[in-house]
Amino acid sequence: MSVRMLRAGLLGAVIAIPWIALSYLFNRWGGLPFPPFDLLDAVTRLLPGSIVTAMIHGLVGVLTALDLGELSATAKAAERMMAISIALLLAGGLSALGALLPIRRPGGLIWQGLGTGLVLSAIFSLMRAALAAARPSLPADYLWVVALGLAWGLALGWLQEKAQQVYQEDPPATMSRRQFLTLVGGGVLTISVGSLALADWLESPEAETPAPLPPTEFDLTVTSGPAASPPAEVLQSRIPPVAGTRPEITATEDFYTIDINTRPPSIQAKEWELTLEGMVSDPLSLTLDELRARTSRAQVITLSCISNPIGGDLISTGIWRGVPLAELLAEAGVQPGASHLYVEAADGFYENLSLDVAMDPRTLLVYEMNGEPLPEAHGFPLRIYIPDRYGMKQPKWITRIEVRDSLTPGYWVERGWSREAKVQTTSVIDTTRHRSTGGTGSGTLLIGGIAYAGARGIRAVEVQIDDGDWQPAQLRHPPLSPLTWVLWRYEWPAQPGSHIIRVRAYDGAGKLQITTPQGPRPDGAVGVHEATIRS
Repeated sequence: MSVRMLRAGLLGAVIAIPWIALSYLFNRWGGLPFPPFDLLDAVTRLLPGSIVTAMIHGLVGVLTALDLGELSATAKAAERMMAISIALLLAGGLSALGALLPIRRPGGLIWQGLGTGLVLSAIFSLMRAALAAARPSLPADYLWVVALGLAWGLALGWLQEKAQQVYQEDPPATMSRRQFLTLVGGGVLTISVGSLALADWLESPEAETPAPLPPTEFDLTVTSGPAASPPAEVLQSRIPPVAGTRPEITATEDFYTIDINTRPPSIQAKEWELTLEGMVSDPLSLTLDELRARTSRAQVITLSCISNPIGGDLISTGIWRGVPLAELLAEAGVQPGASHLYVEAADGFYENLSLDVAMDPRTLLVYEMNGEPLPEAHGFPLRIYIPDRYGMKQPKWITRIEVRDSLTPGYWVERGWSREAKVQTTSVIDTTRHRSTGGTGSGTLLIGGIAYAGARGIRAVEVQIDDGDWQPAQLRHPPLSPLTWVLWRYEWPAQPGSHIIRVRAYDGAGKLQITTPQGPRPDGAVGVHEATIRS
């Protein structure tokens, strides 16, 4: 690579930083497109499923190994950084390629920069068009993308003109190299920091909102139907969990989020409606207020991502309220021969479920989570819950349901994941601690965690220390509902030294979880979770 190409590539990437910051500001302020996120979202939809899956596995593996915190939050942050990095590399690469063109007239670098900016705009516009089904665009959106690209290209061309003057001795430069670097660095820093600070200010809430209820204070008397919670007096009589075990109900801000977007769709409730059509006698179109006005049902639900590794945190429990899907289907009048439902979401995601599953009284169209409106990140204004299935089968931001007479593959099924996506039985060690705070060596070691088998429930959990016999753990029975995980505890007369603890579970039918290790693809991770402790 020539010095000219290298210089052009570096300049293109560096001035793309304030360009990205400015576009982010206008995205937050006026809802205009943010090209880096559009680029990554489009690429992941266009790439073959095997490549996307490999990317997911690689990302999850790295983040799990680094243990940077809650997996879904760190994965989302890493995904956004990846989008920005790709945009910077694209800008730098196009700038370097543009430097291959011969420039023979004064001001030619300005026109070269504008041409490079036009190419960048075309790429981002094509990516935006690829997302048209999920993100409808107005002509103004494309004009904005073009304007962004041309502004970047003009800055690139102008700085290349200055760089050419600075880095050649004849004729004498009008500024020194230090002055040139100060100009570039100062401009990049000022525009970037100013734009991001203003964007952060625009996103700040105008007034403080009440803090959400802690998980211990959720009212379970609101639950009803076949998955209603046990009476309060029954729940209060259960064994206590080991301190450090995750809460039975996950706080909304801690509930995992996994989807196909760098940012969740932003939907205005007044402009949204759900359409139920296809093989029905009376198609329905319902607003959010009309759904909320109907008889609702609340139930405590555990939801797990099919990408969750053994012992991972892509699993959470919450109280979800919504309308039983079966009631809407009955009102619409499902026609003879119908067998499946096609569910479509505002972000371009789609999935199918059998009519039998849809008619399950526990299947809900959910609009409320933990006693509050469904958050944007979790599918506002509407998502679906289907018992005994991983999250990949449960679209968020639902806009349309079509009753059909045949099954077509869903979004992730087309990309090589499980067609049924039934939850695998799993058990996890959450915590180990001595009965006396800070104690080590001999004494009682308290071990606690969760076990989950979807709607099948958990009959038993067993713990193994080193290579000893499997011993029964105590279950915090009954669980909060038939659809949630079960907390367990085990008390071990600890012995000094290093030990390996393993856990395994049996589902409600008495079937042992699969103990042979296998990764998440395609049916969900299986294997025995273990932890090494020093007593």
